[in-house]
Amino acid sequence: MDLRQLSYFVAVVEDGGFTRAASRLHLSQPGLSSQIRQLERELGQPLLDRSSRSVTPTEVGRAVLPYARAALAAADAVRQTVDEYTGLLRGRVTLGLVSGATGHAFDVASFLADFHDAHPAVEIALTEDTSERMQAALLAGELDVALLGPTGAAPPSGISFETVIDRPLAAAVAPGDPLLSRTDRSSVPLAELRARPLICLPRGTGVRAVLERACAQAGFPPHVTFEAAAPHVLAQLAARGLGIAVLPTGDTAPAPNGRLHMLRITQPELRARVALAWRTTGPASPAARALLSRLREALPEAVDRRGDRHHEG
Repeated sequence: MDLRQLSYFVAVVEDGGFTRAASRLHLSQPGLSSQIRQLERELGQPLLDRSSRSVTPTEVGRAVLPYARAALAAADAVRQTVDEYTGLLRGRVTLGLVSGATGHAFDVASFLADFHDAHPAVEIALTEDTSERMQAALLAGELDVALLGPTGAAPPSGISFETVIDRPLAAAVAPGDPLLSRTDRSSVPLAELRARPLICLPRGTGVRAVLERACAQAGFPPHVTFEAAAPHVLAQLAARGLGIAVLPTGDTAPAPNGRLHMLRITQPELRARVALAWRTTGPASPAARALLSRLREALPEAVDRRGDRHHEG
């Protein structure tokens, strides 16, 4: 019995058909179907019901499925054990990154290139998404590690955070804005942003969650008129007078020089955090554990060079 054929059988069941499974496995559909039929001939029983559009396991297939998964897991464990003894890492690691999470403080591309040079047998998948969706993906096992903006006051159950960037939130205003006529031109109370057009990151991001939570506690909803996933785009929109951008301090460099004034938001002070996040039980594979360990070393070093504060979250 071929482990490869067992993996093909599990893939067809999980994907509900040959077409999607073949695409995921980078095989032709006829080739995949041929391998499954060889397995069925060896076992003497059909494992899949092909009579409808959605392929489902037969009664025998349902009985075989947990053993097939166990065999594949055992084979992976054997490989991991040998790799740990020889110091070789292999496998696939998924890293999530919120857009604009680290700005220019951390060169993600260089970090991943260095990690790949050190561990060429590890495949790295990088994805960008909102913090909210990445937290769910971590819990579901779809991500190993993520750099995200926490959306709640505390980590969700089952996820551990390590804060690597912690900055005050500021209102970025263009010259001539009425807020600049105040005596204090370094800060602005949150209440003065009531009904003002705001430019902010999308819902599901940490900055947006902090703003909405603070505004709700102050008794008004934020009037967000523009959204963008990249902080520098928010700054550029604000510089053209389209609204007040709510940004972490230090994220306005791409805006035209002299076109923005940063007023720290106070009463209450709002802060934006970027955290390294992983499942509390730890990443499943040695490769993912190695990536997390290296990130925990590299991120504070990179952020310290920019002068940002980091601490355990």
